[in-house]
Amino acid sequence: MEQIQRLRERKEALLKASGQIRKQIAQIADGESFVELSAFSFSEEEFNQDVAGEGVVTGFCTVGGYPFYLVAQNFAQNFGGLTKGQCEKIAKTLNAAEKNETPVIWLLSCRGAAIGEGVDVLEGIAELLLKVTQLKGTVPQYAIVGGEVYGAAAAIAATADVVFFREEGALAVSSPLVLSAKAGKELKKEDVGGYAALKNAVLPAVKVKDLEEAAAHIKFLTELFGGEVVQAELNAPAPAFEKRAGAEEVLALIEDGLELGAVCAPEIRTVLGRVGGIPVAAAVFDGARLNETNVKKLRSFAELACCYGLPLVLFVDCLGVEETLAANDSALLKEIAEYLNILDAIDTAKISVVTGRAVGLGYSLFAAKSAGFDFTFALADAEISLFESGKGAEIFYGGSAEGKEALLEKYTREHADPVNAAKGGYLDNVIEPRFIKQYLIASLQMLLR
Repeated sequence: MEQIQRLRERKEALLKASGQIRKQIAQIADGESFVELSAFSFSEEEFNQDVAGEGVVTGFCTVGGYPFYLVAQNFAQNFGGLTKGQCEKIAKTLNAAEKNETPVIWLLSCRGAAIGEGVDVLEGIAELLLKVTQLKGTVPQYAIVGGEVYGAAAAIAATADVVFFREEGALAVSSPLVLSAKAGKELKKEDVGGYAALKNAVLPAVKVKDLEEAAAHIKFLTELFGGEVVQAELNAPAPAFEKRAGAEEVLALIEDGLELGAVCAPEIRTVLGRVGGIPVAAAVFDGARLNETNVKKLRSFAELACCYGLPLVLFVDCLGVEETLAANDSALLKEIAEYLNILDAIDTAKISVVTGRAVGLGYSLFAAKSAGFDFTFALADAEISLFESGKGAEIFYGGSAEGKEALLEKYTREHADPVNAAKGGYLDNVIEPRFIKQYLIASLQMLLR
């Protein structure tokens, strides 16, 4: 009886030390489904100090009826600080997730490494980050940034397949205090690492109002990554496409679309959803000119599609490479090469629809049959050409006495009409805008595995 009493006392101390994070777990998990693992795992230093918990709660649960492993950092315990013991405890959970092919949900809240362990904690962080990276592409990982997430914990979030930001969430490689000192001015945490502040981080980020919304998104993504096809209206035309299709009209084709990374490079919008009930990863170009950031965003998105077997659908309105010194002196060409490598690795459907313009590399990279697209379509009023109309008209008709507008129209008709590409066998069809959804659904059904 004495041992049972001691066990109860230890459990009570543990629950008291982690009460807030357990409330958050309850907002994510179904009912009473959460089962804790390694509850009494402590590092020697913390055990001697009689501190209950390792700054993290780990276990498994269901969300929307689907199984997950869960890692929840306890900010109330030493600000969620990473210790060697915490890293080992998390790595043990990740090993179980890998073995059982079960997705992982991270509830991140951590100001960095706990001081006092020296090199020991650095070894633990290395082991943890390596395991997180090894898991990428094997099982989905979802990170929820619900508070301050700094240092190595921020690297965990960056590795996740989808990152959910709550209003109070902040993600940074260093503490905002350190970054403020370096910048010579006082910066708020949301101005350093809030959702809207990370415009160049190229994160697959989604802003959510609360944990319940994050849980709903995770359930939806689990169904998509699992390839679940649902019933949908197959023959409804798209009347808004009677004229040229803009990005918003194209996005309306995607059922229950969830946009990733909306704050970064908004000229290429990356969306997970369904077309005709079939899961897809869709990228919608909005007059994009290619630079390092937007190609990196597209490459990462294509990699996500490749990892989880989603058809890749591109809606192309791209004017080719950004003609600036900044683009020239960047990793743009390297990112293009990496994108092509990922595109070649995708063995599910690859479909391209030229909805606007496909100029130069905007065609070669995102619509060309030779790049490996299974089906390529163009809307009747699309333009496919080597040069933009103005430059092309100048090059082809530089000595003509005709007016500028007449030459632009002539160039578009003679050199940018998508029928020209179709004549060469490079397009499967040139279609009326209002029938785009039917062609997409038929193509997806043909290639569905």
